[in-house]
Amino acid sequence: MLQPERVGFLQKNGMGLLLCFIIALPAWFLGKLAPVIGGPVFAILIGMGLSLVWQQSEQVRPGVTYTSKKILQYAVVLLGFGLNLSEIAKVGAQSLPIIVSTISTSLILSFILCKALKMPGNISTLVGVGSSICGGSAIAATAPVIGADDEEIAQAISVIFLFNVIAALIFPTLGGALGLTNHGFALFAGTAVNDTSSVTAAAAAWDGLHPGANALDGATIVKLTRTLAIIPITLFLAFWRTAKAKKIDGTTSGSFDLKKIFPFFILFFVLASVITTVSVTAGVSAAVFAPFKTLSKFFIVMAMAAIGLNTDLKKLIRTGGKPIFMGLVCWIGIACVSLGMQQFLHIW
Repeated sequence: MLQPERVGFLQKNGMGLLLCFIIALPAWFLGKLAPVIGGPVFAILIGMGLSLVWQQSEQVRPGVTYTSKKILQYAVVLLGFGLNLSEIAKVGAQSLPIIVSTISTSLILSFILCKALKMPGNISTLVGVGSSICGGSAIAATAPVIGADDEEIAQAISVIFLFNVIAALIFPTLGGALGLTNHGFALFAGTAVNDTSSVTAAAAAWDGLHPGANALDGATIVKLTRTLAIIPITLFLAFWRTAKAKKIDGTTSGSFDLKKIFPFFILFFVLASVITTVSVTAGVSAAVFAPFKTLSKFFIVMAMAAIGLNTDLKKLIRTGGKPIFMGLVCWIGIACVSLGMQQFLHIW
């Protein structure tokens, strides 16, 4: 028998959760058919399309909001079960100088362009971390920390999606023209392509052009290593926001509450990674954690459906020029630094 508080939760959020789940199902399968686009982007597009012709009712809105906020955080926590820290430390260590360089490049460029173009801080932050770390997953982790709204998240995801597709389509040919080795292309794809699905699409295309290359495994490890940057980046943003809130609280009435600002879900993300690492080291098959990884991806698709439902598509198009330009500059900067660092380290 359901507890009263559980009944109350379902009464309040059930319809919205169900709607996001229904949208997520076709988006999930479309993402499987077209991995270069991915389920999250399909979910946002379906949600935004639906919002153009249908106004959310009060019965639906709370569940949609819950999905776009809380389900998104649960997805990040479950993402940790896909990270074996010992494997990343062993295989991904060589890529660390390139990863640090590309992440720094993207964050610096987004900061400079934010000031130069007078862009909103949240959009700039989301585009910067999405470009530099791991696309949608980084945006999902960062958005609750900085208090980004659904339209800002949708705009950042849209920018990242655009350059994901371009990278997945042109990077294999570009890598061949530049004379990259199989290992070099794995590093290039793993550090210069934003989202995991597009990294695998680009690496798989390279392997198709170069039979026996096996760049896919190397690119995936590099990408997982890059994903770990979610931890320091989000914690830094949390402490920055905490310090800012304390400063404001020191001059206004009311009480400052650290628990409302600090991203505790990131600590659970770290804990999930540690659990996976310890378990696999102790002999547990990594396949045991596969369902958690799958659920994480589906939760992200659900959350993106909710974000699409809460997004004003006309406003998004009207205000999208500057974020797209920022995404372009970050994308080009990351690609050039990735190739330049390989030359500097004598990898390429």
